[in-house]
Amino acid sequence: MLKKLPIEKDVETKKVLKKLASAHRALAELKGVVATIPNESILINTLGLQEAKDSSAIENIITTYDYIYKSKLNLYHFKSLASKEVQNYISALKKGFALISEKKILTKNDIIEIQSELEKNRAGFRKLPGTTLKNSATGETVYTPPQEYSEIMDLMTNLEQFINDDTMSDFDPLIKMAIIHYQFESIHPFYDGNGRTGRIINVLYLVMKDLLNLPVLYLSKYIILNKDSYYKLLQTVRETDDWENWLVFILEGVEQISIETIGLIRKIRELIFEYKNLLRDNYKFYSQDFLNNLFKHPYTKIEFVERDLGVSRITAAKYLNQLVKDGLLKKRKLGTGNYYINEKLMDLLTKR
Repeated sequence: MLKKLPIEKDVETKKVLKKLASAHRALAELKGVVATIPNESILINTLGLQEAKDSSAIENIITTYDYIYKSKLNLYHFKSLASKEVQNYISALKKGFALISEKKILTKNDIIEIQSELEKNRAGFRKLPGTTLKNSATGETVYTPPQEYSEIMDLMTNLEQFINDDTMSDFDPLIKMAIIHYQFESIHPFYDGNGRTGRIINVLYLVMKDLLNLPVLYLSKYIILNKDSYYKLLQTVRETDDWENWLVFILEGVEQISIETIGLIRKIRELIFEYKNLLRDNYKFYSQDFLNNLFKHPYTKIEFVERDLGVSRITAAKYLNQLVKDGLLKKRKLGTGNYYINEKLMDLLTKR
């Protein structure tokens, strides 16, 4: 039977504390680097879509960056199902960020809203028994989460308290994030979308605790690379109460992905300044809004420029086509419309 929080044993062992220190250093550096990008939409749109793609891939929803960015353009009617799922994920992430930014808390109703945006249904918490977690290779039942609706509600109310009431536990926030993730995945409160919702909760919690200002630390890539260990360690906590290895695993992910994201953001910043200098020195139509457009939308289109700059369609097309002529963008045709690719940015985002 799944126990309520807080955990009674002291899980901050010497091994955990050593890894905690290096994870915090990397995360603090990431927070500082994020602040050097002038427009927050640039990172949420680019890094958020990377996370959406990776988090969906853990659930075997596979798509490509090309499909994802094309689907954002709405230039054609036949989106792939996988790219729709990824778009739903980024929408759910943004919704969650808006909720915690406004209230500074994360309630079980907020979690239902996030999952609803993700799955595009209003099913809420599981009301019918029968949910089990199986080994995908053998079909064998690995874990049976709580079955009764009343127990799920009770455990989610307890989790909500643990997330928002710091007097329940004096563990470090990164330790608490790992505990929250374990508990949520073990409650498994929804029929669908538990893994992806749980990974959104991770980064929202870091923002709530002021360890980040924007939701840009995404552990999905780390989980993909260590998928067997992730599921094995979750199950080991359930069976043997071995928290140390689970916590070290999550903290290692925080450190690794922080360092990787720092490097990526610095490269994006360098590219923004490269484009800024080129545009400012060579084009009378340079503006900060236009520069932001080219980095918020690695695949952009005339309508985006019209909207962001408040110019006519003819003017927007003129600007974009001039950058194509000079090699700063690539122009592609899709159906009856055109779109424009910031290839240097796409290279940074896809060659991780």
